[in-house]
Amino acid sequence: MQKLEWVQRKIFSTEGLVRECNIWRTTGKKIVFTNGCFDILHHGHLDLLARAADFGNILIVGLNTDDSVRRLKGPARPVTNEQDRAFQVASLLCTDAVCLFDEATPEALIKLIRPDVLVKGGDYTIENIVGADFVQSNGGSVEIIPFVNGYSTTSLIQRIQGL
Repeated sequence: MQKLEWVQRKIFSTEGLVRECNIWRTTGKKIVFTNGCFDILHHGHLDLLARAADFGNILIVGLNTDDSVRRLKGPARPVTNEQDRAFQVASLLCTDAVCLFDEATPEALIKLIRPDVLVKGGDYTIENIVGADFVQSNGGSVEIIPFVNGYSTTSLIQRIQGL
């Protein structure tokens, strides 16, 4: 299989991802889920994704659509469009699946795929992680990965703009 095809096969529709999760689950795989905008990939993003992957066998990344990012971050974002962001995240060896979601939160996607582990970055507490109650009530766990100091998309944009 060509490398480009390998990357593209990791980008799923919601329906395709649900089917794949059912297969992974029946083969005993531990499914990990995290999500975000991942607008301009940086060290902090890569650290989060690599650490998240260590909690199981399969790492699924829920990716905000362009419209969702604009609603969350403002009209100047995203810098990188959703197809390019999905391709970049899917290109990582630690990522097994990427799925776009258009809602403000990934709650509906979490309920559909039923991950064993839900992972978020250090700016969250378990109390404010969307889907945490659902995952825990189904026997799963919620993990918080500490931030890598000095990395954010906003600070990168400011440096690029000379601010």
